Amino acid sequence: MMITNFLGFVLIALIIWWFWLYKPKKTIVDTSEVIIEVNDGVYSPASIQVPARQPITLKFIRKDQSPCSEALLIPTLDVSEQLKLGEVTQINLTNLMPGEYAFHCQMQMYCGVIKVI
Repeated sequence: MMITNFLGFVLIALIIWWFWLYKPKKTIVDTSEVIIEVNDGVYSPASIQVPARQPITLKFIRKDQSPCSEALLIPTLDVSEQLKLGEVTQINLTNLMPGEYAFHCQMQMYCGVIKVI
């Protein structure tokens, strides 16, 4: 009984860490394009820093077969794309103002952010 309670507590702690506390390493972009891999439930890189008002191309490569990984949304930029398995999907962004732009799947299980400075 005590082992079951302990394992339950550990599982709850891991879930809280994964969905609310985990902060991915920031990738600072000094080129005009970023390759983002969609695999194993995450975007990699998931935190991207780009300069303001400069065009940037996000290239998403979907390797995850999960149905949740096929949709990509950037709500504040009105971007909605279907990611095809094994293919590159390009998203061109221009003239981004400073701020943070979240991107995610339709269920917000896969999450990332574009930080514009």
